[in-house]
Amino acid sequence: MAHTKEGPAATAAPARTEAAAPATRRGYDAEKLFNRVALGVLVAFALLWLVPLLFATAISIRPADEIAVDPASWFTSNPTFAAYEDLFDKGKLPYWYANSFIVSLLTTVLTVVTASLAAFGLSQVRFRFRRGVFLLLLAGIMIPMQVLMIPQFLALQEVGLLNTYWGVVLPQVPNVVAVFVFKQFFDGIPRELIEAARADGAGWLRTYWQIVMPVSRPAVSAVTIFVFVAVWNNFLWPLLVVTDPEMMTLPVGLNSVQDAFGIPYAQLMASAVLGAIPLLVVFALFQRRIVEGIAGTGLK
Repeated sequence: MAHTKEGPAATAAPARTEAAAPATRRGYDAEKLFNRVALGVLVAFALLWLVPLLFATAISIRPADEIAVDPASWFTSNPTFAAYEDLFDKGKLPYWYANSFIVSLLTTVLTVVTASLAAFGLSQVRFRFRRGVFLLLLAGIMIPMQVLMIPQFLALQEVGLLNTYWGVVLPQVPNVVAVFVFKQFFDGIPRELIEAARADGAGWLRTYWQIVMPVSRPAVSAVTIFVFVAVWNNFLWPLLVVTDPEMMTLPVGLNSVQDAFGIPYAQLMASAVLGAIPLLVVFALFQRRIVEGIAGTGLK
């Protein structure tokens, strides 16, 4: 009787295994297809970004007479760095690189500090109308930056901050997107951790600095990277605030050199290459941090 009872169960087990095998293979094939499609899309986007840079590099080392004959050609029989030499000789590239680095660094540090403090208050400190304050901040995203430029320019003119680093930096520090990213990350921190720190006698500022910020490196990395890149590439605001050639940032300075030359395509492309090099270095050095920051905050 025991053998009779075990027989059907022993027969059913291999049948279930055989039925599950095709489903497993189909799932594996679907995942493999998805990975190939995703890789293809990634390669396409990489080429869309890389090809213009390679084209700019190729044009920047071509002689002016060759460009006049065939401006679309990638190849040259007589490569030259005359365009780069002209930029260094007739421009003030060391000043512009230094100015861009100083402005980007100051803005990034101040944005990380102020945005994280604001987000900490909105996320962890209980007060009336907290949700309303957060919604009001988010509404600020809908206000175009250009609308605020004239009032900001007049205010800086009144206090004498035109043609200064602070005149370029301060209006770029408030960043609602940075506040949002930090708040979303802080909301995921266990409330018990904050309450334990408060029970041990830690004030809000100490809790923020010693408890919250050390575990918020992904959010800090994400905000640091997108703010630094945005400020480095910002053209319109520094163009309005700075008129002294030695105080110009790199995008504004390179544009002024192009105006002085007229429209020389080699210098134009050399300017684009020189402007992109620092960002390439940043992404190459901090690639791991960039990926961790985006994955850790859900930033898309």
